[in-house]
Amino acid sequence: MLNDGIPMLDSLRDAARSWVAKLLLGVLVLSFAVWGIADVFRGDISSNAVLSAGRSEVSATEFRLAYDRQLQFLSQRFNQRLTREQAQALGITNQVLSQLVAGVVLDEEARHMNLGLSDLWLARLTAEDPAFHDASGNFNRSRFEEVLRQVGMRPQDYLQNRAQVARRQQIVEAVTDGMKTPDTLLKAMALYQGESRTIDYITLPLSAVDEIPDPSDSDLKAYFDAHLAEYRAPEYRKITYVKLEPEDIADLSSITPEEIKDYYDKNISRYTTPETRAIEQLGFPDEAAAKAAHDKIMAGTSFDDIVREQGKTLQDVTLGTFDKGAIPDQSIADAAFALPQGGVSDVVNGAFGPVILRVTAITPQTVKPLSEVEDEIRKTTAVSQATSGVLGVHDNFEDERSSGATMAEAAAKLKLKAVTIDAVDNSGNAPDGKPVANIPDKARLLQAAFQTDPGLDNDPLPLGNNGYLWYQVDGVTPARDRTLDEVKDKVTEQWKAEEAQKRLTAKAEELKKRLDSGMTLDALASELNLEKQTKRGITRGSTDTELSAQAVAQVFGGPDGLTGVAPAASDNAQILFKVTESVEPAGAGPDSIPEDQREAFAARLSDDLLDQLVAQLQTEFPVTVNQAAIDRALSY
Repeated sequence: MLNDGIPMLDSLRDAARSWVAKLLLGVLVLSFAVWGIADVFRGDISSNAVLSAGRSEVSATEFRLAYDRQLQFLSQRFNQRLTREQAQALGITNQVLSQLVAGVVLDEEARHMNLGLSDLWLARLTAEDPAFHDASGNFNRSRFEEVLRQVGMRPQDYLQNRAQVARRQQIVEAVTDGMKTPDTLLKAMALYQGESRTIDYITLPLSAVDEIPDPSDSDLKAYFDAHLAEYRAPEYRKITYVKLEPEDIADLSSITPEEIKDYYDKNISRYTTPETRAIEQLGFPDEAAAKAAHDKIMAGTSFDDIVREQGKTLQDVTLGTFDKGAIPDQSIADAAFALPQGGVSDVVNGAFGPVILRVTAITPQTVKPLSEVEDEIRKTTAVSQATSGVLGVHDNFEDERSSGATMAEAAAKLKLKAVTIDAVDNSGNAPDGKPVANIPDKARLLQAAFQTDPGLDNDPLPLGNNGYLWYQVDGVTPARDRTLDEVKDKVTEQWKAEEAQKRLTAKAEELKKRLDSGMTLDALASELNLEKQTKRGITRGSTDTELSAQAVAQVFGGPDGLTGVAPAASDNAQILFKVTESVEPAGAGPDSIPEDQREAFAARLSDDLLDQLVAQLQTEFPVTVNQAAIDRALSY
């Protein structure tokens, strides 16, 4: 099954929206070496044209190339190889046909206009094709001939197609070149995007409706039947897996006390927390000023008094708490770590001038004793030693399986652990709806397990840089419709939640009628013991912690004085609002629209013009579609 169909359809539409794609999709001019569909050139599928308009045609070969290239593009985009059936469900055939129709009517228009291309210009276009460049980026005739030979294409066919693209492009550029979005439209967009509104509103919580009683049996049954798909039990699979990573074969008992001590001594820095000091730094414009201040301190003036004399606070001179290696200025680090707690330094010539330092706190260095980290070192050492043995265990496991041992038997013989998950869906949940814990490489394992069949011996999945994960499907529980008795509590809960929401919305709508009849929000808020609130500066693009996107859209649904009911941003509350003010943005004009948006508007206008042009050309040059030729092309 093809997952996430709706996002895929959206992406497919986006991919077909560009006029570059519409006009050039089926043309044989791009990167032959990476298409992977060279066989399509080796002989015509049929002499019949797939499309024709006047004397211009699209051959079955060109159609198949366009189809396969679109299929490959979407497969790469969605990170899965689309099957022919999935392509048909997504309507790729019609997408490709619509693109080729645009091309063939442009070809016929170019023929009627007697558009041509000089040999010199055609040679230049060919030389610019990166498919024919050598390592230095220059056109290479040998490369040109080799690429065409690989795909079974004659040079004259390539040049014909390249000229065809150029003729189309002449028409496209004549229609779209210089297209600029009118200033009037840009100003309108600036006003639209920049307008802000103020609303008064009250928020109606779910508690504003009375407690919802349990539904009757008939109401519950009707609700369940209407939402049957929501309560459907997914497919579950019973999966057994064996994980092999260094920690799975590490032998902790093989690590000697001497090895642990040696590791500890060599890596003592890992277990050491260095001494840190809280340092204050008082800077001076020159060494004379610094020395004068230091003399005062030696004569009895406090460091704090010197700070105040300079018009500073202790916060101003606090450098922070550091270990010695964290201080970039070595002279300051040496001076600070030579002082006792509370000590004041001599004048220190730092990287940014003379300073006097004071250390206000010292946290001594600490070292974790060996006894505290012994177990950690034993495991680290054992896992490190086991790393080199992973490949050997992998080979032994594969040998056991090849000899007929079950996965559990092979695991037991090699002292690995075979784990069985009795039932899991493709999201990793058990039948009770709770996630199954501790599934290794969960996403990949479940994806693989739900794409294989029970009883098959599957290749292991790689784990990290040095691990393997064997798996098998032991059984499949098909998806099914649950009975009402199985999910009665959940259905009842959801029915009551929806009923409460309906009643809250009805109450909000009734309050809106009273508001529209002349009652004020203040009066309604007082009656309901709620607070009337005001929110300013709402724009169409606002994201708000209280207003949902739907509420923001409704705020802009009419003039000042507009009232409405909309969902709040959270807690299933409803908002009753009234627009009290609309403010146009100051200085809104064409220049206030960002350049990328202006370019996007211009591109849309160009696309609209080209759409109209193609539609007009289709009336002048009716297109004939040969379905039999299409079927033959797709069966090749």
